[in-house]
Amino acid sequence: MNPIVFLVDDDAAVRDALRGLLEVEGFAVEAYDSATAFLQRYRPEQPGCLILDVRMPGMSGAELQAELGARRIRMPIIFLTGHGTIPLSVRAVKAGAVDFLEKPVNLDTLLARIREAIVVDTRERAVGAVQAQARSKLARLSAREREIAVHVLGGRSSKEIARALGISSRTVEVHRGRMMLKLGALSVLELAAIVQASGLDLSSPDPGVSETVS
Repeated sequence: MNPIVFLVDDDAAVRDALRGLLEVEGFAVEAYDSATAFLQRYRPEQPGCLILDVRMPGMSGAELQAELGARRIRMPIIFLTGHGTIPLSVRAVKAGAVDFLEKPVNLDTLLARIREAIVVDTRERAVGAVQAQARSKLARLSAREREIAVHVLGGRSSKEIARALGISSRTVEVHRGRMMLKLGALSVLELAAIVQASGLDLSSPDPGVSETVS
């Protein structure tokens, strides 16, 4: 899926001018006159970046940024403003904005920021896909298998795990085998890589993992 530059600005003249310039540079562009219109049409699976006016009637640019954050949509944002302030720009960047540019914006600077934003979005989507896959695998584990995975990653032998859990070594081996099979892991290193990619702490309860103990 090719990236799209989403442009949200209530000023039709600015919106049309930027759209034309960006399309000449080879970018696919979708333009909206309000934050609400953008939210109604945006598809989270669509890669790209967002060029966003700060002050607009209704929902402001900062409010749209907050709403995207609340929806866990991590889209790179480039803010444009005709009356920026340092506190506002600092808040926007801290909240994840790529940059905060004042109008009239320098085209070369804007193009550079757009390319940077698309690279960031591509990288984060790739990381997110790996994380989602790892979490999906871990969600297949029973609570006992998850518990044993924690001990295995701690470097404990089957006998040590058996003593810690009050079960037989044979039972540990059965659960360990099932756990590795479900994860598609052929070694402890592969197990560690899956857990690391998931970003989860297996020692803490997690709603995405089965809590059935057998």
